[in-house]
Amino acid sequence: MKTILEALYHGQLHPDEVIVPSQPEYRSVSRQVAAQTEQWRERLGEEAFRELEEYFDLCDSVDSMHIEEAFLHGFRLGANLIIEVMSNREELVPNVASGISL
Repeated sequence: MKTILEALYHGQLHPDEVIVPSQPEYRSVSRQVAAQTEQWRERLGEEAFRELEEYFDLCDSVDSMHIEEAFLHGFRLGANLIIEVMSNREELVPNVASGISL
């Protein structure tokens, strides 16, 4: 089995392809979106609906950029938290003579 670092190096990590929200209402809301999309397609006709899809594609692009930045920010924040904790490690290791263990 490869390590996470090896999988990252080889481009084998694709969490965006396997993440499914765990909220119980996710599947129901997803079905509602699909149903309403079809209703709008019928109401608007193909040409107007195609234009609407192009607009939503632009919105998705903006959302994807924001989500990517939020992920990067969160990852950096987590890494900095680990660095901060580890840089104070000597304060966390109890004196062996005191008899206190972690």
